[in-house]
Amino acid sequence: MEKNTSQISLVICTYNRDKYLPGTLATICKQSIDKSKFELLIIDNNSKDNTAVIAEKFIKENPAINTRYFFEANKGLSFARNRGIAEAAAPVIAYIDDDVILPENYLDSLSFFFNEHIDATGAGGKVIPKYEHNLEPVWMNKYLNGFIGKVDHGENVKLFSKAMKYPAGCNMIYKKDILLAAGGFNNALTFRSDDKYIFHAVKKISDKIYYLPQAWLYHYIDEARLEASNFKNLYLKTGNEEKKRVVAASGTWGWIKKGAEFKLKFGVSLLLFILFMIKGEYQKGKYTVLSQWYTLIGFWKKEVHVR
Repeated sequence: MEKNTSQISLVICTYNRDKYLPGTLATICKQSIDKSKFELLIIDNNSKDNTAVIAEKFIKENPAINTRYFFEANKGLSFARNRGIAEAAAPVIAYIDDDVILPENYLDSLSFFFNEHIDATGAGGKVIPKYEHNLEPVWMNKYLNGFIGKVDHGENVKLFSKAMKYPAGCNMIYKKDILLAAGGFNNALTFRSDDKYIFHAVKKISDKIYYLPQAWLYHYIDEARLEASNFKNLYLKTGNEEKKRVVAASGTWGWIKKGAEFKLKFGVSLLLFILFMIKGEYQKGKYTVLSQWYTLIGFWKKEVHVR
């Protein structure tokens, strides 16, 4: 068997997204990087749709791309991402979502960066939301960037700081050895917060995690994602998963601190609501308050089921 010499393992974790997966795969075919320098891993997280058929068709039609398909029966994003670690043959693992659009130089940018920055243990690229009808909701504002996964910290490469938070899960890259040293993703986090969890786990070992604007991508935002019910569920689940994350990392004391932080953020959101009202932007103020209220409620709930 020919030895795998890939530099990058591009990992797509997918769950019942056969509507969007083909579009993402199409942009991978157009990558400018030499195809011998990367492998593609499609991790099917117990999908019930046509994901397996789509993967099989892609592999058959694109023999030049080293693509491998895996069915992960344990439902939960962290299970799928951990399967990616286990199966990856390259030293660098790049996680992208099943509904992103990659520019042709995406993988070339990653290859160049990690060759030039030997000290880097991780990176996170810019994420640009692409709305279904190219119309941003009137209530969208910078305080809700996490809802759509938007990441934009300028055009310069720099280390992630506290103010920048952490790489978004739809565009995060780590070296395989550092992921293994950090113990991988937390399987208790089935839907949200696992990108935040792994960032802090890796940072305990090395803080050389860079913001890499050259590795940008579009993240597709469909109308269903913007519905009020989904908005509520996502923030409820965010609060719920954050509770699990801090308890795993810091125990009861971490839970107390995070609860106090969420209460403070809710209070701040009320002040922001007033400021938005003064500017005649009621919807922005309303959704900002709701995001913090649902997060707070989710934090106190025993379990929130979304996926």
